[in-house]
Amino acid sequence: MNIVMAASEAFPFCKTGGLADVVGALSQQLGMRKGNKVILFLPQYRNLSRVASLKVVPGVYLIPIGGRIEQVTLSYINWGTVIVFFIGNRKYFDRPDLYRTKAGEYPDNDERFILFCRAVLEGCKFVGFRPDIIHCHDWQTGLIPAYLKTVYKLDAFYTRTRSLFTIHNIAYQGHFPYSAYEKAGFHPVDYTPDKFEYYGGISFLKSGIVFADNVNTVSPNYAREVQNDPAKGFGLEGLLRFRSKNFCGIVNGIDTEIWDPETDPILPMGYDAFEFQRGKTACKMALLEECGLEQNPQKPVVGVVSRLDYQKGLDTAVNVIERYKGRVLFTILGAGDPKLEKAYQALARNNPSCVAYRGRLDEELAHKIYAGADLFLMPSRFEPCGLSQLIAMKYGTLPVVSRVGGLADTVKGYPASDATGFFIDPLSEDGICAALDTALKAYADKKQWFKLVKNAMAADNSWDKSAQEYINLYHKTII
Repeated sequence: MNIVMAASEAFPFCKTGGLADVVGALSQQLGMRKGNKVILFLPQYRNLSRVASLKVVPGVYLIPIGGRIEQVTLSYINWGTVIVFFIGNRKYFDRPDLYRTKAGEYPDNDERFILFCRAVLEGCKFVGFRPDIIHCHDWQTGLIPAYLKTVYKLDAFYTRTRSLFTIHNIAYQGHFPYSAYEKAGFHPVDYTPDKFEYYGGISFLKSGIVFADNVNTVSPNYAREVQNDPAKGFGLEGLLRFRSKNFCGIVNGIDTEIWDPETDPILPMGYDAFEFQRGKTACKMALLEECGLEQNPQKPVVGVVSRLDYQKGLDTAVNVIERYKGRVLFTILGAGDPKLEKAYQALARNNPSCVAYRGRLDEELAHKIYAGADLFLMPSRFEPCGLSQLIAMKYGTLPVVSRVGGLADTVKGYPASDATGFFIDPLSEDGICAALDTALKAYADKKQWFKLVKNAMAADNSWDKSAQEYINLYHKTII
């Protein structure tokens, strides 16, 4: 099967969040399966000009946008089982950040990803790769299924091509005014509520949902939530119910070559599910030292690796930390909402022996927190899938999570015999405290605690099963 993956980011090339991890790992998993040829299209952001072994495809091709023509180049790299093509246009992609400045979103993000979507389709033709399926990820690629069903409807190159659109987070929809629709080059006759029109403008995400042959999101529970709960469907729940026969949830996995405590080169000592006590303790003490926290191996450590925004619910945890700071050590890694950053900075400044905060993207420290913490806190208001809880379990760090989205699908709540973590229910300060109290009682019983850690580390959260589910969905889509 010829598979095209289209996304705005993919690890290790460009990353702002979990989308990149998913796209990178899934692409490799698909490429490893016999009979699959996989190419991945990404924008050629500024940092990618320094990628070693980057090769240039001779020539340029042209993309119409807003009544003018933009030139596009292609560069590529052979990356494991995948060929990665980088779509080059300095005007739109040679910038310090992927999507925004400190002042907000780039004002021309509509043009940037109109260009990207058409450049993917023209790029396939430019290199002669005829896809059976184009797998599109999030709003930045939402116009690709729309182009296939409209502008490219009669293009013989795409006669047999079908599309899958994956929603990683429905809260981010790519809303733009009507002028974006005109720039994209769609016919005025298609600007109707059942197709492109969205509150007088256009939503790239809605376009993907409407026009893709199949649509999925990143966990079964989240798929149910976004269809039935207006607070989680963000205005698109009705459309998703309408498309319910072609809409499903597939849980994400983690890249176990990157996330494996036994082989992780960042850790001071590796460990596995059979013999983890010495390794976990060594990682814990190293983490406490690096973060300047009290060097007490008996005190439980709660870790956080997260964006600081409304979705993640970490505003509810500020006062909780104040309540537990004498009994529990906290290490928080994350940036986002300036008010929350200041709140966590103040907590760390006022309690330097028991609260540490780092407000930057630090992959190495993230590894150390996953390994060195005892508990991992995720009080999310909604969570499409979540990767952090999967990584935490792999590292024997028990997640304390809200009972929402993919968290409910992937964590088995205490006191079940096969429990792998603890649920916060309801999400509130008192709800978090109740979950932490339960976790701390379990922590005090070492026999019980070690059983929970073994349960968590034994859980199979690799991509093996999920990648096969995607392949099955591809076959269903192209039939």
